[in-house]
Amino acid sequence: MQLAFLTALGVGGASVIGALLGFVFKRVTHKFSDIVLSFAAGVMLAAAVIGLILPSLEYGGKAPLLTTIAGIFCGALTVNVLDKAVPHLHRLTGADQERHPAKAEQLSRVLLFVIAIAIHNLPEGIAAGVGFGTGNTAEAFTIAGGIALQNIPEGMVIIGPMLAAGIKPGRTFIIAVITGVVEVIGTMLGYFAVTVSAAVLPFALAYAGGTMLYVISDEMIPETHAHGSERGATYSLLVGFCLMLVFDILLG
Repeated sequence: MQLAFLTALGVGGASVIGALLGFVFKRVTHKFSDIVLSFAAGVMLAAAVIGLILPSLEYGGKAPLLTTIAGIFCGALTVNVLDKAVPHLHRLTGADQERHPAKAEQLSRVLLFVIAIAIHNLPEGIAAGVGFGTGNTAEAFTIAGGIALQNIPEGMVIIGPMLAAGIKPGRTFIIAVITGVVEVIGTMLGYFAVTVSAAVLPFALAYAGGTMLYVISDEMIPETHAHGSERGATYSLLVGFCLMLVFDILLG
């Protein structure tokens, strides 16, 4: 419980760290963001497969494959529904900031962007919390670490648009902290879901893995390949993935 809570604080705190960096570097270059996000995608991909999906098969009981596949698709569909409800406007950064739309329109787009990030942080937090259900602390930390890595650049890119839209720095920081708090809540929800009943563990692991796979494929990879840094982004993803393989062997 204590480790899960500290991990939740770390995962949510990564968004706050990113926000603080966002105040220092108000305009994050696409190349830097793409490389960091791709590395995080590689870490999350390894974490989803090694730390969530494979353990789901291991603990799957009488029908492990069916349970795991169902969990993966349910997790992906959950994020898909969230996308439909609140589109994830990563591309509000960069060139879109330079168009300087009317303040009211700009503010509404920025707030939609921030709300989308906060909503997406919930299933990501759940994935971090569910990882503790296997009892393998090293794998749980790996999953949480990958999510935290993604949260840092995500926290950075929301600061510039909010400041440009006229939101005061203090309020901007509070909003950024709230996105991190959502992740903390999600982590604890995931942790309690699998500790209350071991029967839900296989499905919960696969569900969390599905949410991560969806975010990686639908958002992170397309975003990191949209600004001319495709080659660097690809190798950065491979480095993140292979690094997690090394950690898995060393800590396994």
